[in-house]
Amino acid sequence: MTEQKREVQQVEGMAGGKGHVLIERLLNEKQLNGKCRMYSKVTLEPGCSLGYHMHHGESETYYILSGQGMYNDNGEPRPVSAGDLTFTPNGCGHGLENTGDGNLTFMALIILD
Repeated sequence: MTEQKREVQQVEGMAGGKGHVLIERLLNEKQLNGKCRMYSKVTLEPGCSLGYHMHHGESETYYILSGQGMYNDNGEPRPVSAGDLTFTPNGCGHGLENTGDGNLTFMALIILD
């Protein structure tokens, strides 16, 4: 298997969040084959957040790899940390804020309905 070089994209104020989000796309559009919109490793540095947003025609799952944060689950806040899994179905919303001293890193998977 050949090693694939991946770029990390820095997005400021993603979905109205604070600071920036670092996104490392693990698969490209061709590899996702029209079934997914995103499969990425995402990092929120301390004090940063991914703003609350809705999903239409798709669902999104986060798997928390490291760090700690506050997850907004369709209007209900709940703490998350390494090993936690979140799921936002079509028609619902979510957001995530890093509440720790280190990076909050997670896998993000968006599946098209």
